[in-house]
Amino acid sequence: MKLKVNKKAPNFKLPSTGRSIFELNKIKKNTILYFYPKDDTPGCTLEAKDFSKLNSLISRNKACVYGISKDSITSHLKFKKKYKIKFDLLSDEKLSVIKKYGVWGKKSFLGKKFMGIVRTTLLINSKGKILKIWSNVRVKDHANEVFSELKKI
Repeated sequence: MKLKVNKKAPNFKLPSTGRSIFELNKIKKNTILYFYPKDDTPGCTLEAKDFSKLNSLISRNKACVYGISKDSITSHLKFKKKYKIKFDLLSDEKLSVIKKYGVWGKKSFLGKKFMGIVRTTLLINSKGKILKIWSNVRVKDHANEVFSELKKI
């Protein structure tokens, strides 16, 4: 499925580090949803720390952040604690949401080709509509760019 700007973000339910089941349709504020490949790897750690640094400003702009990967809740909890990440991480071990959102794709690293999560961020408004999609994200300054977009809402 190809996601499109100005369309409703598909609803989903996933386990969260907040010890509950996260359901997108129940969030009634602007949401930054970012998909990342793996807990505690250099790029993913930098991205999580950058969003974490901006978390209070994001909250003040009546929005929230959630990171999604295929790592387990146990892995997420360790990652969150290690880097004092200030928002919840969602676990999609079955790849159901990752595939529904079209962020599972061919990647290559050091000459090897494999399937994995294509780093992607969505900005979703309080009514569940996708306002912006960033694909093949480069981590450096990405959180700031997303925050700048959020402030325009």
